[in-house]
Amino acid sequence: MSTTAQPETIAVAMSGGVDSSAVAALLRSQGHTLVGLTLQLWNQRRLAGHEGMPEAVQGRCCSIDDVYDARRVAEHVGIPYYLVNQEERFEAEVVRPFVDEYLAGRTPVPCTLCNNHLKFDALITTARQIGADRVATGHYARNRYDALRGRWILSRPEDKSKDQTYFLFGLTQEQLSRTLFPLGEMQKPAVRHMAAEAGLALADKPDSQEICFIPGGDYSAFLAAYLDEQGEAMPDSAGELVATTGEVLGRHQGIHGFTVGQRKGLGGALAVAPNSGPRYVLAIHPDSHRVTVGGDDELHSRELVANRLNWISVPRLDGEMRVQVKIRHRHEAAWATLRADGEDRVRAQFDEPQRAITPGQAAVFYDGDEVVGGGWIV
Repeated sequence: MSTTAQPETIAVAMSGGVDSSAVAALLRSQGHTLVGLTLQLWNQRRLAGHEGMPEAVQGRCCSIDDVYDARRVAEHVGIPYYLVNQEERFEAEVVRPFVDEYLAGRTPVPCTLCNNHLKFDALITTARQIGADRVATGHYARNRYDALRGRWILSRPEDKSKDQTYFLFGLTQEQLSRTLFPLGEMQKPAVRHMAAEAGLALADKPDSQEICFIPGGDYSAFLAAYLDEQGEAMPDSAGELVATTGEVLGRHQGIHGFTVGQRKGLGGALAVAPNSGPRYVLAIHPDSHRVTVGGDDELHSRELVANRLNWISVPRLDGEMRVQVKIRHRHEAAWATLRADGEDRVRAQFDEPQRAITPGQAAVFYDGDEVVGGGWIV
């Protein structure tokens, strides 16, 4: 378990879920001095009831209910608790880039953006201000210092079904050195049991699955509502649906409505063509507003290029490297060879074709359980 034997002052990132609550109870039982911190990232009442958006906002990550639960846990374990407002920064560094990426025909990962650019930076900065030595979170991951390499190493957790390292590939060496992942050696059922043993009322609280600012996962509805609130018109990106041969098969209302691998929403006549089987989105072309569609066999590719890289277990890529690459959170990491492809870019050549490699998603590189690094698919 990635904790320390000597008592420290630790800031616990409290989301109001069972995992971070269990971390607070565990570290408190070990004699550490704790301060609970919750980042207020998004006004959950904002856009509620807007056209296409639900009136109710309960049950999402970072909701008002979660803040209440976090405060209640802090009181139960007897630690001070603070709510840190980061709404303005969250909108500038996560929400707006998410909107711009989607409008440009890419599919961003907001939770990874949040971890990379905001959450850990804000938590560690606040921890320093209040005199805390380190930050502890409820993420399922492991980190340790490797003296031989002189680097902090991020690794998959014991409970592989809860592995969250895909979302953490952007953590810097400084951030890893200041972060504890106390649940890294535990299985989720044991965490719930520990929470129950500590008397936490939310030991059976379900895990949140939704993006905090997009209820129901309806990206198109969110984009329309957000732009309307901002007084901006939805960009006109209507165009043609085409085959890989260039044959025009139909028209669409905007590239923001598509993502690579998508089958639904292509139109009844287009989705299944005579004698061709289902059709899927293969590529989105923001300059021409064209969306290329084709069969499942055409959706597979052996190669990707990623940029905006962050290296963890190594300082840089020297020559070629054999790694396993995850192109989505739930994707089974596949063997590939990494090669440099210019400044701050790598090319991954897979041993076997991979389905629906999607621009805007993260590509994370692994050596066994260790996170080598990662970047963003272009």
